[in-house]
Amino acid sequence: MTTVFARPKLQVFGVSTPFVVRKISLSDLGEALRLGWEDFKAIPTHAVVLCVIYPVLGLVLFRLAIGYSVLPLLFPLAAGFTLIGPFAGLGLYELSRRRERGEEAAAWDAMQVLRSPSFGAILELGVLLLVLFGVWIGAADAIYIATFGHAPAASIPDFATRVLTTPEGWSLIIVGCGVGLLFAVVALCVSVVSFPLMLDRHATAIDAIRTSLRAVKENPFAMAVWGLIVAALLAIGSLPFFVGLAVVLPVLGHATWHLYRKVIEPDPNPPEEQPRPPIGHRYAADFPASLFPWSRER
Repeated sequence: MTTVFARPKLQVFGVSTPFVVRKISLSDLGEALRLGWEDFKAIPTHAVVLCVIYPVLGLVLFRLAIGYSVLPLLFPLAAGFTLIGPFAGLGLYELSRRRERGEEAAAWDAMQVLRSPSFGAILELGVLLLVLFGVWIGAADAIYIATFGHAPAASIPDFATRVLTTPEGWSLIIVGCGVGLLFAVVALCVSVVSFPLMLDRHATAIDAIRTSLRAVKENPFAMAVWGLIVAALLAIGSLPFFVGLAVVLPVLGHATWHLYRKVIEPDPNPPEEQPRPPIGHRYAADFPASLFPWSRER
């Protein structure tokens, strides 16, 4: 059961933030996932996700076809998605927000985040996560080189044998997973509610990070479980050649919005926003302008 945590006195970076953090329980995590699943069923965002997953997967397979030097980075790349996932889910938060308000929500409405008043702050934090992702990939590559040297794997079976059946390979797994966990904890702490907060309440990047840190501080166990849930679902979705990510990614994105609603007390005096007019019939003559509906709005 969700309870409201008293307006905090904790100051992060020397300044307190105006957003009130609630105490949540494990049942709230389950409810967020359930609502995320409902949003996924109502809004066919999986088609958009497929358009992203399969070109990326194709590039990876092409690279594998011409050489195996990328093999050591496949797992760090897949695992590193948890670092940039909160930024990648921006459009899904917008769709959940619209559906919550009873507005029309189609897959293309996700692009409306580009018109958010806080889009600059969103980009700032997104760049921070991308830098964190880049540092993680560099660290993972350095760990592999320190363990096995610069020689590339001769084949996929050779790579699997070296990693899974040798002491050096198990050392690589243990050290790599330990370092990766540190990066994941940092990303979770600074972004677990940051992007939905900036989208919904137009917070600055600094205020969003402070509030996210406070949310983790007040709900350490629930947030740790949430991080494990995200990691487990991403791992399960990646197993059958990444096909499951077409479901897992949208559900997690929508669920993150509902988790934000559980953790942060709503604005008691929300600003009124004009409802968006319904979209009429579209004609072939509108293409390609129909791909960018916001360009026709005045």
